[in-house]
Amino acid sequence: MNKKQVIKVLEEIATYLELKGENPFKISAYRKAALALENDDRSMQQIEDPASLKGIGKGTAQVIDELLETGESVLLNTLKAEVPEGLLALLKLPGLGGKKIAKLYQELGVVDLETLKQACMAEQVQALEGFGKKTEEKILKAVEASSQRPEQFPIEYMLKLSAQIEVVLMNIPAIDRYSKAGSLRRQKEMMKDIDYVIATEQPHEVAEAIKEGLEVSEVTGQGETKMSVILKDEWGVSVDFRFVTEAEFATALHHFTGSKDHNVKMRQLAKAQGEKISEYGVENEETGERLTFTSEKAFFAHFGLCEIPAEIRMGREEIAEAAEREAFDFVTVNHIKADLHMHTTYSDGAYTIEEMAEAARHKGYDYIVITDHSKSLRVAGGLDEKRLLQQREEIERLNANYGSAFKIFAGTEMDILSDGRLDFSNETLEALDFVIAAIHTSFSQDEATIMRRLRQAMENPHVRLIAHPTGRIIGRRKGYAVNMELLIQWARETGTALELNANPSRLDLTSEWVKRAQDAQVKLAINTDAHSLDMLDDMPVGVTAARRGWIRPETVLNTMSRGRFEAFIKEPKNA
Repeated sequence: MNKKQVIKVLEEIATYLELKGENPFKISAYRKAALALENDDRSMQQIEDPASLKGIGKGTAQVIDELLETGESVLLNTLKAEVPEGLLALLKLPGLGGKKIAKLYQELGVVDLETLKQACMAEQVQALEGFGKKTEEKILKAVEASSQRPEQFPIEYMLKLSAQIEVVLMNIPAIDRYSKAGSLRRQKEMMKDIDYVIATEQPHEVAEAIKEGLEVSEVTGQGETKMSVILKDEWGVSVDFRFVTEAEFATALHHFTGSKDHNVKMRQLAKAQGEKISEYGVENEETGERLTFTSEKAFFAHFGLCEIPAEIRMGREEIAEAAEREAFDFVTVNHIKADLHMHTTYSDGAYTIEEMAEAARHKGYDYIVITDHSKSLRVAGGLDEKRLLQQREEIERLNANYGSAFKIFAGTEMDILSDGRLDFSNETLEALDFVIAAIHTSFSQDEATIMRRLRQAMENPHVRLIAHPTGRIIGRRKGYAVNMELLIQWARETGTALELNANPSRLDLTSEWVKRAQDAQVKLAINTDAHSLDMLDDMPVGVTAARRGWIRPETVLNTMSRGRFEAFIKEPKNA
């Protein structure tokens, strides 16, 4: 277990104890232990004795040792068995914390959303000490809102579901090959369902294996060519599986990937050649002869087109462009030489600098930039000037060991404060290799104020990149008010790059705006903003989002070789 995981378990134990109405001192012990680990710069492997840390007692140290040895906690498992599972969902409701939920549970027998709704409607909640009529009305509205099934789901959620689905598909021997299709393959940010195309000679056997392997609540349709199921996930997401032969796979994949407009334009192109396209192949309208293809590239070549990347099959200019090009020259994962935005145990990351560096080396990167949070973001353990200097010294020690094989650059993700000031002085920033600036607070400010904050950061000679420039969380948070056209204009004027944050919950900037930025000759960086080793794996999601914006490798800072990047950061902005 890494530090983040251990901290999460300690906080979970505290929450469950709170829901049970346990002694406040006992609850506090686990929260203090979690905070003690959060404030320590070392990884769990480097902390020999957790009990040596201030804030960690003998009991909590034993739980930590157990987690590190076994990967689980007997105490947490016991608490989960004792506390109704439905109470955890209530923590997501605004205004309800552990103490209030414990009162609802113990005094009214509330165990889930439905029993909470019934208690509110019976006006029992307002009678409890610390609640009142207005609180009851707010809770009831929140319960009703949370019960409404969304029409579309964010890409982060759907990617996690698809990963679970593919664990099942890859272990079914009767499947020759498979691929995501539809909105997920195009990497649309919000989508209503998941599509797969499967090549198999045994569709019935495959369908039965899928039903056995996945947690399915309902099969809504099943035949020789298709099966539709509803999963037993939080929202009951629908998944369509299309069964085709190996020969039909390429045309079926094309058919079920492109948007409606893309497919209409391709059918028009086929009709001009006296042909028609279906998921089964390309048919000559006169002779009825049907062609199939070994790949989508061969399918497009039949119409005089280079292969059109799945992510841009939107029915816009992609078909006309494909007729004029030999290939689309978009950035690929293979172009990425580094990650310029990541966090370590110095702030709110789960791993040490060395552990993050080693993970990046295993990915084939030539360099990275460590960008822990700055001092004002206390909730994330932001670094003050003293700790920033200590971190720089550690980076230099590690670089001495790496020699010419790899390099760690020292940076920061510096807060742009609510009044526009930056979290560090120019003197401090001058000692760093690469400075990222970002807004993390006061999201409700008006557009003029937000833009003044961004402008002040971009005018600073040391700020090289604006991170996640709109602050959005897909499907959950709109972000702050940004005039993107003006931001791109300022980025060009000041020589400041903009980030495409590869975290699937962010993808910030959007594909539309990275395309506009590239057109304005503004540099971009595709970064994972990794707080753990597994988050480094988000890079392909970010690259695909960049490809949706037609981004070329030369636009992206972290496609630069180490030598070129080092020369770049030594140059004055807009040199």
